[in-house]
Amino acid sequence: MSSPVRPPDIAGLMHDRLGLFIHFGLYSLAGRHEWVQSFERIHPESYRRYFDRFDPDLFDAADWARQCKQAGMRYAVLTTKHHEGFCLWDSAYTDYKITNTPFGRDLVAEFVTAFRSAGIKIGFYHSLLDWHHPDFVIDGHHPLRDSPDLAELNAGRDMARYRAYLHDQARELLTGYGKIDYLFYDFSYPARQQPHIFNNKGAEDWDSAALMAMTRELQPGIVINDRLDLPGDLVTPEQYQPSEPMRRRPGGTQGQDSSGELVAWEACQTINGSWGYFRDNTEFKSPELLVRMLVDGVSKGGNLLFNVGPTGRGTFDPTSAQTLAGLGAWMRLHERAIVGAGPSEFVAPPDCRYTQRGDRLYLHLFAWPHQHVHLPGLAGKVAYAQLLNDASEITYQESDPDREAQNTSMGGLAAGTLTLTLPTRQPAVAVPVVEIFLS
Repeated sequence: MSSPVRPPDIAGLMHDRLGLFIHFGLYSLAGRHEWVQSFERIHPESYRRYFDRFDPDLFDAADWARQCKQAGMRYAVLTTKHHEGFCLWDSAYTDYKITNTPFGRDLVAEFVTAFRSAGIKIGFYHSLLDWHHPDFVIDGHHPLRDSPDLAELNAGRDMARYRAYLHDQARELLTGYGKIDYLFYDFSYPARQQPHIFNNKGAEDWDSAALMAMTRELQPGIVINDRLDLPGDLVTPEQYQPSEPMRRRPGGTQGQDSSGELVAWEACQTINGSWGYFRDNTEFKSPELLVRMLVDGVSKGGNLLFNVGPTGRGTFDPTSAQTLAGLGAWMRLHERAIVGAGPSEFVAPPDCRYTQRGDRLYLHLFAWPHQHVHLPGLAGKVAYAQLLNDASEITYQESDPDREAQNTSMGGLAAGTLTLTLPTRQPAVAVPVVEIFLS
């Protein structure tokens, strides 16, 4: 008897607001982007050198989970298989798997055990593409796309056989590791979206409807993203921050069209522009920037899924570890302004963002003002205010629209404005937050 299919627990995932993305695979040994095989047109025979030497001897799933939790993250998503086709679990359907490398262990199993023990929700990333599989039809993204004998290479390939493989492996992941909270499929590229790519692939190529139905049947309540070329449970903007809440446009496509209905969304971001470990890329985002991105997203109803690409030895490189620690230092003091919080009906003043959780309104100050910050529409609606980092009281006064400004006295503020009086020195945190108790 099949399990009952429950509605996706999207509210639970959106409540958490902050998650860790982990891209790990053979490309981690190359150390120059997870698409290195495609970018450099590396032949599978040459790419095999990474498989033969894959041995992340310093990998410690419990340490990954510890850093994730200390960063204030409530869920984590691991790449079970990226586009290169290499599997991080002991799949029965391929020899191209981690248990056949010098490492010899099921990394997915260790990840699930450690993160679940730490109270972190489990997410799997699974690539729809597979540049290793002999039946995956070579297309405009494939490493062999420029081969002079392309027609001959594609002649015997059968996407029906590949679809069966894709579905079989998804079933393995969904039945072998207990409760899975989130499935991040990646990615579709139908002709209407990427007309410059030959042999495009979309919902029909993956049989996305059946894949999604199976996913929901095997894992009732699971959240599924939007990359199967079908509407998912949330929208996943990648490497950019939406300028306003995400909406579903008429016709079902996603975007920022103000005429559509609001949708749940999650921005997935890297530390330096690469998902996989990239040794020579030093364009790192600072913890302060990440905090601002997180706050801005939550103020617009979104999550942040922040990626780390472990080194070939299985560790988070020093900059990534320091960045997670910096993010965690801010979250330790300000978590309640993020977790369980969302947009507010109030309009924040310039250089600020609002998040709200029940009767608590959180004013995030991206620029520290001199002494005063004016909050339109809050006069008569506030019972108390304090800096969130140390719970020190912030005094405030309501505007008198008939009062003129003179010397050291403020005036001329719009009716309904509440003015907070702040200390001259900014608190020593990435983004200061005033917690406002609404009356």
